[in-house]
Amino acid sequence: MSGTESAGAIPQDFAHALLSAESAELRSELEVTTIASPEGIAPFAKAWSATVTPQARDEGDQGTSRLVLLYDPSAPDAWSGVWRMVCFAKAPLDQTMSEDPLLPEVAWSWLTDALTSHGASFDRAAGTASTIVSTGLGEMASDIKGAEMEIRASWSPQSGDIKDHLEAWAEFVCMLAGFPPTPDGVATLRTSRTTS
Repeated sequence: MSGTESAGAIPQDFAHALLSAESAELRSELEVTTIASPEGIAPFAKAWSATVTPQARDEGDQGTSRLVLLYDPSAPDAWSGVWRMVCFAKAPLDQTMSEDPLLPEVAWSWLTDALTSHGASFDRAAGTASTIVSTGLGEMASDIKGAEMEIRASWSPQSGDIKDHLEAWAEFVCMLAGFPPTPDGVATLRTSRTTS
């Protein structure tokens, strides 16, 4: 928690947003924790980290993401309001999938479709999708090629009720990790903190 989030200094609108986040029902394949918020971007911020749980997949790292809620009462022009969400997500890819030139657009549509299907009102969505292929060289030449997809995105929630945005984010992270949409189970947002 940054100094701007200290008790007694939190604006009512930001406090309401944090309260709405606590009611979010997230996919059971994810472990979500609160992490340290970035400083210097906005007067108030809250950040979460998501990791696909070992129980969900047996092959090791299958996807991670960070989500940051920004609140600036001055309403920056680029945001079209006082709220902004910033997301980074990555997941390993099958080698053949990494060669699909349409994959970045498909991955982006997973995010925007998740926001829409969860009823998250937003505008000013922007971002990049990158396919990264790694090849072993020298003494690592015998290693199998690896590939992953990285998404960097941001959008402006149209209100401080961010429950739907968190649920859409969780859906997107799971889809990026290869899970189908519409899960059987959900888990409530964990409130444990990894850092302060």
